[in-house]
Amino acid sequence: METETILMEHSDTIRTDRFDIRHTFESGQPLTFHADYTESGPSRNLSYATGRGRISVASKGNRLSYDYIGDYSASSARNEVVRRFALADDIQAIYAGINTDPFMDSAIRSFNGMRITENDPWEATLCFIISQFNNIKRIRLITRKLIERFGETYGYDNKELKLFPSASAIADASLEDIKVCGTGFRAEYIKSAATACTNSLDLQSLYPMDYEPAKSALMELDGVGDKVADCILLFGYRKMEAFPIDTWIKRVMETVYFKGRKKTIKELHRFAERRWEPEMLGYAQQYLFHNARSLKVGR
Repeated sequence: METETILMEHSDTIRTDRFDIRHTFESGQPLTFHADYTESGPSRNLSYATGRGRISVASKGNRLSYDYIGDYSASSARNEVVRRFALADDIQAIYAGINTDPFMDSAIRSFNGMRITENDPWEATLCFIISQFNNIKRIRLITRKLIERFGETYGYDNKELKLFPSASAIADASLEDIKVCGTGFRAEYIKSAATACTNSLDLQSLYPMDYEPAKSALMELDGVGDKVADCILLFGYRKMEAFPIDTWIKRVMETVYFKGRKKTIKELHRFAERRWEPEMLGYAQQYLFHNARSLKVGR
């Protein structure tokens, strides 16, 4: 669909402390599923389409340069970059809070600078519904096909800019068109969730909610269980009480913390809540997850 929205381009540089684009990109966040990442010498570059425009960032040392094409003012564009990449997080205090054992210490050393990004709630919802019983390569392929097929087209400087597809655009699509993007059995979940997020569930209304009621609201969506809801809350709303646990993370925690003894997901949630402060649970899980994936623990 074409639109006459006027796009602006804003560029600036932000000083950063312990921020690593590569670790952030590779760690299974929504950015992993639809951003482009490249390295050019000491510079690391990442760009992706959002529901409001395109963000391109380049990190070199302790400086992050960005270009933002969209319908934002200059100050709003800068705030958006800071918010999305969690540049205001006190990462030193977070490390001090989650570094409770040798495995977590190795995770912090290996992936120093990895942040938990804040993404649009619908972007997070769609990405993590797609992620079920899937691998990163295939999730990226499906997400890119959905963007290409259903993303709104902005014209910019004689170029076309495809944005992340809205919930309403996918709700209006047929199951067949969604399946063409390689979604398989997830197509029904995707269409049902898109329809609900268009007609009955205002995702923005979950921001002021406490963690538990927000999680319950998300789990009313088809295809959103305990783990997917926690992923959406963590990466869509940055509710740090969220601690996503799937079958694999369950095995990882049993291996690392219980010498292989079986535990229920509820028991593992209680363990995490006792071990780490509520405002740091999300970071603890992400470092645990990414380190385990790197070392192939629990596989």
